[in-house]
Amino acid sequence: MKSDWKEYTVKELIDLEMLDEPLDGNHGSIHPKAADYVDEGVPFIMANNLINGVVDFEGCAFITESQAKTLRKGFAKPGDVLLTHKATIGRTAIVPDTYSTIILTPQVTYYRVKRGIDNRYLKYYFDSHDFQATLNNWAGSGSTRAYLGITAQHKLPVILPPYDQQRKIADILAVLDRKIHLNSEINENLLQQAQNIFAEEFLSFDDIPDGWEKSSLLGIADYLNGLAMQKYRPNDEEQGLPVLKIKELRQGCCDTNSELCSPSIKPEYIVHDGDVIFSWSGSLLVDLWCGGTCGLNQHLFKVTSSSYDKWFYYVWTNHHLQKFAAIAADMATTMGHIKREELAKAEVLIPTQADYDRIGSVLAPIYELVISNRIENRKLASLRDELLPRLMSGDIDVSEVMI
Repeated sequence: MKSDWKEYTVKELIDLEMLDEPLDGNHGSIHPKAADYVDEGVPFIMANNLINGVVDFEGCAFITESQAKTLRKGFAKPGDVLLTHKATIGRTAIVPDTYSTIILTPQVTYYRVKRGIDNRYLKYYFDSHDFQATLNNWAGSGSTRAYLGITAQHKLPVILPPYDQQRKIADILAVLDRKIHLNSEINENLLQQAQNIFAEEFLSFDDIPDGWEKSSLLGIADYLNGLAMQKYRPNDEEQGLPVLKIKELRQGCCDTNSELCSPSIKPEYIVHDGDVIFSWSGSLLVDLWCGGTCGLNQHLFKVTSSSYDKWFYYVWTNHHLQKFAAIAADMATTMGHIKREELAKAEVLIPTQADYDRIGSVLAPIYELVISNRIENRKLASLRDELLPRLMSGDIDVSEVMI
């Protein structure tokens, strides 16, 4: 550590009035329950709503403003740095200005900067390998009861360079994050355009056009269910492949907590960038996987076709997702799912070759660009994560860097 950098504990930063007292959400009977959730209101943020460094407002729960006013704590504001500390350990995000206030669960702590600390730097510092290792070790990560309460968090170390260097470190890393964010926004726009084109071309008429035919999802594609990967662990001489489970599909990538499987599994069970993956049990989701090579776990379909292009079987599988989710929700089981017979019932319209080629000439490039942007984002995130420890250790001198 450089001579002008200083190491503090969180408690010391509080005493120096550089940080407010960190707080998490409400415990006990006052804690909002699933029955309290509403469609719109105040965001109620859990650990799993912090995804890839941002707060996922689309997937979070909401509570009413009147209920929020009955709570004692956990009111995070724009600019606060969030850190998960229970069960799911070490996820971070900065609260954006989308909402004036959000409510945290007891799984998430907010850190509010007062002076002398760049909140972006603090977030990146929390992301650093050394801090994450300390956090996970103290919290007992890997256990279902992994937890590091507020009192214990007071002892966590925080290394601070001079404020101008904090800003430069954050600026360097933020350049990569801005590009990632821009690519994500472009992809959201592209996917919406693709959805509109699909609706116009396939759903805007009462009678199917002349020459078109009806089929089903099983009629146009193969849906390969994954393996029970606990039976296919790597041996001592193999470098394991990450296992693609529902968690990884939802977050768009594998991570250090992902399970590993043997790379010697049959090739058809290995997932590559651009593959269409359909989670058919629990959380139903269809996506274009761009998180790197991995092994396909059970409860996920890898969708392929020898007769039709990717854009075609992706849009039709995605089209039926809402109906499948309703079917799964109606099942009187702890984990809703759909059966293969539902795929056989799901109607697909097959255009004439001329119409198929015309529509594909528009939709295929859109989805290929989405895939390309996601792969670029993964590489940018990897570069950021490689720079992070070198910047945080002072190995890269930013004192003379002009941003």
